[in-house]
Amino acid sequence: MIDVILKKGKEKAVLHRHPWVFSGAIENIKGKPANGNIVRLMDAKGGFMAYGFYNDQSRVALRLLEWDEAVAVDEQWFRAKVGIAVASRSSILEDGTTNTCRLIFSESDFLPGLIVDKYADHLAVQVLTSGIEKMLPVIIDELQLLLKPESIFDKSDASSRSHEGLETINTALTLSHPPERVEVKENGITYNINIAEGQKSGFYCDQRDNRKILAAHAKGKKVLDCFSYTGGFTLNCLQNGAASVTTVDSSALAVDTLKENIILNKFDETKVTPIVSDVNKQLRKFREEGEMFDIVVLDPPKYAPSRSALDKASRAYKDLNRMGMLLLNPGGLLATFSCSGAMDMETFKQVLAWAALDAGKQVQFIYQFCQPEDHPVRSSFPEGEYLKGLLCRVV
Repeated sequence: MIDVILKKGKEKAVLHRHPWVFSGAIENIKGKPANGNIVRLMDAKGGFMAYGFYNDQSRVALRLLEWDEAVAVDEQWFRAKVGIAVASRSSILEDGTTNTCRLIFSESDFLPGLIVDKYADHLAVQVLTSGIEKMLPVIIDELQLLLKPESIFDKSDASSRSHEGLETINTALTLSHPPERVEVKENGITYNINIAEGQKSGFYCDQRDNRKILAAHAKGKKVLDCFSYTGGFTLNCLQNGAASVTTVDSSALAVDTLKENIILNKFDETKVTPIVSDVNKQLRKFREEGEMFDIVVLDPPKYAPSRSALDKASRAYKDLNRMGMLLLNPGGLLATFSCSGAMDMETFKQVLAWAALDAGKQVQFIYQFCQPEDHPVRSSFPEGEYLKGLLCRVV
């Protein structure tokens, strides 16, 4: 195994078991490891520190796996990590009201660059690192042994794969291809999802708990669900007796699927107004028309993919939330989210304070949303905490 030597003074993060080593922290490499190979990380004095995946095309040159030199990082190591991750999700699925969740969450489950989502009897996989790409046959075999899924689909189409020198992939990994519509249950609500063509891996299961929490406030209320995708917040609000829900998303496919989901759950179609539009334009149109709501949900895509984009993203979040606040009846609720890892909760609260000031509103933070248990945050990897949100009363 090839040794990678760390620069003197760069040991702290490794000793604290952070799984990333940036290229600038490497002193030299004793050999020429192929991208995706497992190497030994040594300190400047030649002492063992950890085993990890190597990639010379990525800014994160090493993704660390194991800190015990006596432990072999072999096929059985990866099988064990897959098994532990899958077993830890069993409580989410046991009562039968939910049969979809994230089974493996990358670094947080000690498998950097691997995402696995379960959709009823089908699995969607996303591979983001060259190391996991090399181990994928073993990982897929273990998933088949543990779960016996009807299909496994590779949705490795994220642009971030290019940072590891990988091309995008969108293909079935099993002889069976997932059907065009897979029926799943979450919080007792049924969804038709499209694994192959849908966004990300087909469905956003990270909002499962937050949908239920918000919906508890929806009875008899007029709701606006922005960036609605296939209707997670919309359907939960309808289930809990919302008087009406207006949904806005720029994707016609997503809105069509939302309409199917309303019919699938036998909800009253007359209570829903689906709109295919850019959300920011539509919010301004509602303002011009004098349209007002009791609850506004803002669940935008990632505005800050990196810390360098945070200032620009903060302005975008502020403007979006200002418009949302202006559409609320007095005492109305704003459920607002950020899925940008670079945006921490304190910064997000400050952005909302600026939005409230610009809107001429007073805002009370009454609940903090977060990601659910199948998206754990590893203590040594705070970057795994990406989803945050606030339930605000706007007065």
